[in-house]
Amino acid sequence: MQFLRGVMETVSAVSNLFSNPYRVREVPLSEYSGGGKVKLKEEGRMVLYKNTPCQSWDCLLKCPDTPTVALRLFQVNSEEDAMNWFPQYALKLRPFYETLPLLKPEAVQPIVDCLRNHADWSSAHIAVDTGLRECLKHNHVQSQINVRDGAGQTPLHLACERGEVACVRELLEECQARTDIKDKNGETPMHCAAKQDSATIIQALCSRMCAGVNELNGAGETPLHVSCRLGRVEAVNALLGGGARCDIIGGSGYPIHAAMKYSEKGCAEAVLDADPGQLQVEDAVYGGTPLHWCKTAEMCRTLLERGCLVNYLSKTGESALHVLTKKGRFDASMVLLTHGGEPNLKGQDGNTALHLAMKMDHMELIKALIVFGADVEMHNDLGETPGLIAARTSKGSNRKVLLNMLCSVGAERCAPPSSPLNPHPPPKKAASSPGIGFEDIMHVAAAVGAMSRGREEVDGFKTGSRKIDRLLCLDGGGIKGLVLIQLLIALEKEAGRPIKELFDWVSGTSTGGILALAITHGKDMEYLRCLYFRMKEQVFKGSRPYESAPLEDFLKKEFGENTMMTDVRHPRVMVTSVLADRHPGELHLFRNYDPPSLPRERPYAATANFLPLTIPQGWEDEDVLIVGYTQEPANKRRKVTDQEQVVWRAARSSGAAPTYFRPMGRFLDGGLLANNPTLDAMTEIHQYNKSLKAEGRGSEVQRLGVVVSLGTGKPPQVVVNSVDVFRPSNPLELAKSFVGAKELGKMLVDCCTDSDGCAVDRARSWCEMTDTVYNRLSPQLSQEVMLDEVSDAVLVDMLWETQMYLYEQRENIQLLAQQLLNGY
Repeated sequence: MQFLRGVMETVSAVSNLFSNPYRVREVPLSEYSGGGKVKLKEEGRMVLYKNTPCQSWDCLLKCPDTPTVALRLFQVNSEEDAMNWFPQYALKLRPFYETLPLLKPEAVQPIVDCLRNHADWSSAHIAVDTGLRECLKHNHVQSQINVRDGAGQTPLHLACERGEVACVRELLEECQARTDIKDKNGETPMHCAAKQDSATIIQALCSRMCAGVNELNGAGETPLHVSCRLGRVEAVNALLGGGARCDIIGGSGYPIHAAMKYSEKGCAEAVLDADPGQLQVEDAVYGGTPLHWCKTAEMCRTLLERGCLVNYLSKTGESALHVLTKKGRFDASMVLLTHGGEPNLKGQDGNTALHLAMKMDHMELIKALIVFGADVEMHNDLGETPGLIAARTSKGSNRKVLLNMLCSVGAERCAPPSSPLNPHPPPKKAASSPGIGFEDIMHVAAAVGAMSRGREEVDGFKTGSRKIDRLLCLDGGGIKGLVLIQLLIALEKEAGRPIKELFDWVSGTSTGGILALAITHGKDMEYLRCLYFRMKEQVFKGSRPYESAPLEDFLKKEFGENTMMTDVRHPRVMVTSVLADRHPGELHLFRNYDPPSLPRERPYAATANFLPLTIPQGWEDEDVLIVGYTQEPANKRRKVTDQEQVVWRAARSSGAAPTYFRPMGRFLDGGLLANNPTLDAMTEIHQYNKSLKAEGRGSEVQRLGVVVSLGTGKPPQVVVNSVDVFRPSNPLELAKSFVGAKELGKMLVDCCTDSDGCAVDRARSWCEMTDTVYNRLSPQLSQEVMLDEVSDAVLVDMLWETQMYLYEQRENIQLLAQQLLNGY
């Protein structure tokens, strides 16, 4: 029987050796009182035995509370391992078994595992790692509080790295741990704390006047650099509150550069809130600002909205646009372009962003840069144009497409410079002959026309003796108003005068109405292009119908909350809207001039009395300006003329597109009745002139001589399968009827708001009958663009097609500019 028990013990011991020799187990001390068990060493409560029957070396920990049972800490079959581990166990476990009241295998196992896994750690390190704070008060542990392990870390480093707030406080308050000791990477405990997304440890360190809060580690980073790099927003705020400085430059830059490089928006904002001067600091290597280090559109927007200089050049001669173009970051580059980034700014080697985009073969960026005004003929220091670079470097299928793209917007055929080492500017055009040509005649005519104008002025513009009036009409189309802006920029450049000075009347619908008011108030066209790109994300947020507040805030900011229609009187402006408090709806015009006084027959017989546009006295600035009525007594109401309307409300009323935005009081989008406002504007001018004659002011009448109608682009015609709507008799017919209803509804909306086709034909015929010059510009688009499109790529493609259209129409635009400048 005893023999069998011995066999079983041997089998069990061998089994344990193969399973986990370092597993802590409870064993009877009686097993080690004989039977081939030899005591080799004893230190304190630790005893090492040689187990002869199974050829193992056993380490036991005696427990005073259980004199008959001990804890076996390991059972190894290698004498070398046993002799190596026993002294370390005896030395490092002493504070734990002398401090802990009751030792159980599950409590001791983490301690011995930590000891074996980190042989270079002291008992203090082990106490921190295992969370046994009560052991930190042991005298032996106290003597090791500032001892460093193989990596140079003290227990405080370890506690900060583990995020053990209680241990950190214990080490600082009870053990007087030092905060200025650096590990082998030059990091203080504060660097370790900065890696955690917690403010409490940093606050605990700073409460002890931590010396490492602004120390640089071996990589040239302060704790603030580390937190910004890792995106630890709470740690950044705690460091800033604890005395961390933003103006300490590290190995590559300031903390703000680290936040930008790793796209940590919250950290960047915290740094900028603490020190706004960090917005333009230069890094140590390249001299780049934080904007140069941005990688995403969001980070660029964060800096630019705080006033960062978008065209700042680094020491290497590069703007942020150059850097992002080389990286091929389209979205971030678009943010720069829409915040005033200069596409023709020369950088290193005289390259513009377009030169770099050509080298990258990045089609989207090339289109975006050209759309925003990049010069396709500009030479770099080597005499290379962007087109030449494209011809040299573009490969594969992109090559032909890219070269054709450049030619479609007017780039000359690519030819190499005469000498790369001695570049020359592009050849000048041949000198004109001494004779007088057509262009000379036109310039002289323009000069004579300008000199012959009368002295009467309105808003600084002479209007007295001009022969004809000029009318600009702008279609509706939501975000496609960008097409209108691109057309206006081209016309403005050709004429060399602001749009405001080229026209006497401006009419617009919806987005065209907003632009009409912007033109009247002298807004720069390129600024408006950037503005449209920036505001689309805010206005078209969420799902339809969109919140009205962002659009209204945008209009208030641009036009002012209290600016009245009559505050600017030249050019005369009319903005369409629809009175929707009646059926059928009625077209309404917001004007900045006195409307025609001739009596006009009402279009429909009314079966109800509609309230006029009235406001209570003294409430001129209230919402009733648009709502049009109140519960005030009749004697306190007065009629409101369109000239008394606030500009931003008029713009909002014209752009209240159904299903996109809620109505503005009683008003809906003017596009429902006049998406192309040309005929309505010409009718208004005719009525206005008749009114002047009827009042005996015929000398003030100016004949309408030039009409310019601008569209937001024509979508391609597509096949419609069915518009048949019928009463279904089975599920299949139900599906067909539903599809037909959907297509019919879309067709009705499209026909109602169509600004091309019949609307253009009628306007052109009307002008031909009255001997009025009519110009219609609206590019053909390759795809339908929604009114609420937010994709930069889609909008850039739309503007690219507009740019190609402008090149095709260049001669017509030149002639139109001369007609506008010369009065006909």
